[in-house]
Amino acid sequence: MEDQAVEQLEILGSVLDPAKLALFLLGALFLWVVNRLVHHLAQRMMASLPGQRFLILQTVTLFSFIWYLGGLYALVVGILQPPRELMLALGGSAVVAVGFALKDVAASLIAGLMLLFDRPFQVGDRVSFGDIYGEIVSIGLRSVRITTLDDNTVTIPNSRFITEVVSSGNAGAMDMMVVTDFYLALDADLKLAQALVREVLVTSRFVFLKKPITFTVSEYPLSDRLAIRLRAKAYVFDVHYEKAFQSDIVIRTEAQFQAQGIKRPGREIASEVTLPSLPIYSSENQ
Repeated sequence: MEDQAVEQLEILGSVLDPAKLALFLLGALFLWVVNRLVHHLAQRMMASLPGQRFLILQTVTLFSFIWYLGGLYALVVGILQPPRELMLALGGSAVVAVGFALKDVAASLIAGLMLLFDRPFQVGDRVSFGDIYGEIVSIGLRSVRITTLDDNTVTIPNSRFITEVVSSGNAGAMDMMVVTDFYLALDADLKLAQALVREVLVTSRFVFLKKPITFTVSEYPLSDRLAIRLRAKAYVFDVHYEKAFQSDIVIRTEAQFQAQGIKRPGREIASEVTLPSLPIYSSENQ
């Protein structure tokens, strides 16, 4: 019994040799530095090749998965060189620890591998997840990072994407449909309104004309009255310009509607309402 304990201590001492540990840490640092350099190179490539941005991001994400997993395995086996018995013992202990203490992290790791191969969305996609909408900037082993349109970075565990609904607006493509609604009075000239919106769309500098522009018209309950909802569907050539495209459409269409006298719901009533005058304060009154 004592001989077996001494033998195990000798094995553990050989694995935890300071020289081996130092070499292992240097190897781990090398893995991190190379990964950072690859990401930096990818950023420069995306700046010079914007049309291949999604392909570059997806390639870098896959590289990070393989690089870290393969690199860590090579470091453990090649430098620490633990005996088979120790590997089995540590593996069993790790499984138990992960199962009880890190079950959520383990679920996210497994979900990350599922996301990598199932690919319900990709890096660069515009997605809606719950009340979060933005662009996926990274898919890691543990979590997915989304940059919202307000430039906030949201980190979501991978396990949530396996059980909850997520929708992708562009599914790996550069272009994406943008839906814009306009509300008109019931007696508005709908044909003229649709023609004006179409003219605005086809002349926008953000539009992607290789895909069709379509419209739907329906009655819509707006506040305490009915209105006509004119829904315009067009494609922006790059998802980064989604909101710029929509703002351009709304601003120029509103100007056309006013110039052509297109009736909007409630506008004639709002003009008849007289707001109460408010006292004017200045520095002299204080």
